[in-house]
Amino acid sequence: MRERELEQKLLQSAKRMGGICLKWVSPGLDGVPDRIILLPGGRIGFAEVKAPGKKMRPLQKKRKAKLESLGFLVFCIDKEEQILEVLHEIQSS
Repeated sequence: MRERELEQKLLQSAKRMGGICLKWVSPGLDGVPDRIILLPGGRIGFAEVKAPGKKMRPLQKKRKAKLESLGFLVFCIDKEEQILEVLHEIQSS
């Protein structure tokens, strides 16, 4: 499965849960996660979507650590099976 297909499945799954999954582009700040996931009840999380088996670059890991230090949930998704797990974790936070 390609990264784009995985990203589409994430979008569809978030929508089925009543949420939205926005593309995040931050001019001037490279390495931010691909998606901001907003779920009912004010739940928010971030996701970096990778093709199966691909890993985050060092700068992406740094941005992930910074967001987590601020109290946000940040995930790297590289398998379809992770999507519902991630969404449920964000929903229950």
